[in-house]
Amino acid sequence: MSTTTTLRKAGDPSGNSGDATPNDGLKAGLKNRHLSMIAIGGVIGAGLFVGSAGGIAKAGPAILISYALVGAMVVFVMRMLGEMAAASPNSGSFSAYADRALGRWAGFSIGWLYWFFWVVVLAVEATAGAVILESWIPAVPQWAWALIVMAVLTATNLGSVASYGEFEFWFAGIKVVAIGAFVVIGMLAVFGLLPGSDNPGAGFAHLTDTGGFMPNGWGSILTGVLMVVFSFMGSEIVTLAAGESEDPRRAVTKATNSVIWRIAVFYLGSIFVVLTLLPWNDKSIVEKGSYVAALDSIGIPAAGQIMNFIVLTAVLSCLNSGLYTASRMAFSLGERGEAPKSFAKVNAKGVPTAAILGSTVFGFVAVVFNYTNPDTVFSFLLNSSGAIALFVWLVICLTQLRMRKILVAEAPEKLTVKMWLFPYLTYATAAMIVFVLGYMFYDDGNREVVSLSVLVAAVVIAIGVVRDVRRRKASVQG
Repeated sequence: MSTTTTLRKAGDPSGNSGDATPNDGLKAGLKNRHLSMIAIGGVIGAGLFVGSAGGIAKAGPAILISYALVGAMVVFVMRMLGEMAAASPNSGSFSAYADRALGRWAGFSIGWLYWFFWVVVLAVEATAGAVILESWIPAVPQWAWALIVMAVLTATNLGSVASYGEFEFWFAGIKVVAIGAFVVIGMLAVFGLLPGSDNPGAGFAHLTDTGGFMPNGWGSILTGVLMVVFSFMGSEIVTLAAGESEDPRRAVTKATNSVIWRIAVFYLGSIFVVLTLLPWNDKSIVEKGSYVAALDSIGIPAAGQIMNFIVLTAVLSCLNSGLYTASRMAFSLGERGEAPKSFAKVNAKGVPTAAILGSTVFGFVAVVFNYTNPDTVFSFLLNSSGAIALFVWLVICLTQLRMRKILVAEAPEKLTVKMWLFPYLTYATAAMIVFVLGYMFYDDGNREVVSLSVLVAAVVIAIGVVRDVRRRKASVQG
């Protein structure tokens, strides 16, 4: 039996009680070391390694402000989510909390949107991994590598939650060690303490010596925000995984309290190193990628292949966690009657087999579309899921405003983690997310993404509202 809890009161349509009752089936198979590494590695996505070069090219050194702004937003969102998850750990996380605080239509909508986001990510990451693997073993075609990667990680998730946790422990561990080593080696080079370094020009002067700290003006900071915001998606995974851990409240509290230094070191620290090793407009940053260019500048041999291995690890980690996250969200939706009942069934090992296979099938289909219809069907899937991360964060803000009142009224002793400066900082965070979404409409490069994402969200919300209305009518008639 899991230590996961539900939030509904007795007599609710879901039939669950409001007490700390465990979810049937899911097992507490994740150890504290698994949760710790999932929490640390969750903020390090492949987007950090491959996407930072574009942001640097657009904003110059001011990209640090972009990362700091988005990082602060994520810290606040995680604090809100941590408050709710520590009080009542649940495999449905923010979807289950939205269900209770805002209405069943909200839990349905955000749960399915989040599921949709991750199954599309599965196809993106499988393809990214396949590109690297094909460059190493070209005898196997790229599409075959994508299917192989998907099949292997599906098997991993079907094994047990412990096997997922173990794979993610090592995948995340490699990412953490790599970024940590990069920051240490880079700073040694900046201070001239790295033996054999052949980059005498490295130093803090690079932050201002090529057009100043904001060479492209204040507007470039906002453009940078749009370019980096999606690389932070995944930090919330730990709150879903906590429901299958030995001590969920401790795990959530620890993850929430450590998110500040994780973002400071892994994002701000590593990008700062790149910007001090090379001028922001150095062509090699865009041509090779920011991290490869930085390593090449100080004479690290085979920097490209080293980074390819690390990026592949990040991709596999994202795939592994993406499939886990999608399946657990599907499981939670199934438990609440918002998805097929089969999704809520588990095997003898406590694994929701149908939820995993259902998520995998959509992921496989998306992979096929990525190769057969990349400019039509897959482009629609990719663009229509692009802004869902921001929708999720906004719903977390709105949910926490309501859940705080519910928890204070019902179980104030469970508020072991509290959002700072409530409710003002919650409102400010929500306003910032709305501003970013609005700026995406204004920006030519992101208008299609946010428009299609809003369209898909509107359709899903409409379905959720209709289901809610029909459920209430049936309840009254019954």
